[in-house]
Amino acid sequence: MAILTMSTHGVMEGGGSYNLHAKIPAGGGSLALPYLEKAAQSCALPTGCNAIVIADYGSSQGKNSLSPMRAAIRCLRTRAGNERSVMVVHVDQHANDFNTLFDVLHRDPERYAADDPSVFPSAIGRSFYENVFPPEQVDLGWCSYAAVWLSRIPALIPGHFMSVGSTGHVRAAFDLQAAEDWRLFLSLRARELRAGGRLVIVLPGLSDTGGSGFEPLFNSANAVLAELVDERVIGDDERKRMVLGAYPRRRAQLLESFRADGQFQSLSVEHCELFDLPDAAWTDYQVNGDLQALISRHAAFFRAIFVPSLSSSISDIGKRHTFADCLEQKLKKRLSELPTPLHSFVQVMVLAKHGSTDTPSIGGETLR
Repeated sequence: MAILTMSTHGVMEGGGSYNLHAKIPAGGGSLALPYLEKAAQSCALPTGCNAIVIADYGSSQGKNSLSPMRAAIRCLRTRAGNERSVMVVHVDQHANDFNTLFDVLHRDPERYAADDPSVFPSAIGRSFYENVFPPEQVDLGWCSYAAVWLSRIPALIPGHFMSVGSTGHVRAAFDLQAAEDWRLFLSLRARELRAGGRLVIVLPGLSDTGGSGFEPLFNSANAVLAELVDERVIGDDERKRMVLGAYPRRRAQLLESFRADGQFQSLSVEHCELFDLPDAAWTDYQVNGDLQALISRHAAFFRAIFVPSLSSSISDIGKRHTFADCLEQKLKKRLSELPTPLHSFVQVMVLAKHGSTDTPSIGGETLR
């Protein structure tokens, strides 16, 4: 089966759009903050005066990283003191909007280095499906929502653009790619973590029944794409190539690599849990009754996160912007006809590099 490669696959809409509209990932990340703080309190620290290294895998434009990095640094300061150097390295693909990222790190009122001269932010433009750091350089890792993206798209999806809308051999191709990518991601992070290091991973998840919570949004967007073909805003061939590499996983899929003896590539599981994430936009709508605000938030969320990947199948760069505008407006109209909450699910996983004083088991009480 042919492999599809998209150079901008998984990159969010630039110009700060992701920072403005990625409230759902921000909410999911906030659920994991207690686990990140615990990881910062328990991870092994480098000896001597060597800098403590925090890796932010999949930073995008940086706004959603500020609170987690601030929380981690605060916990590390209680252990290492205020003078110890802390390096925070934000990692994302080379096509990421790093200008916005650095502007956030420099100007945002909530920036984590504002009053701490011993914190040193930096960035690396490289996929986390490659080596990002030299071996055993990372003390604490954080990856929020980014690992939902596959390294490549294994097949076109007839009639849809999401793997959850696929069946048969197409679904099998996505399942296989997801399993391979997950093992690759874990192997690379195991290589980069120091012994005793911790990695906290936050992912959009699937319920036990296989639902993601985003089905109403995805199905509405899929219907809009069909409209855009009928109206010749996009061509049929362009539509067929529109596939998202986002692949939400079940808890069992996350744990599969650890089943043999509780470890994988020197990593062991300290925690793995599925949380419900209520739709904050829907909660606000129930209070204020503002339908336009609700559908605008849902449509802007879809555009900021998913439309850049969809539009990468359009060769005409100017046409991509027209496509994005048309899709957003039509999506708003369709969503207004049947307002629906996007209550979703969040997987929180904490991994420890073998060699720490703790030796958690896959059957431990924290795995629930």
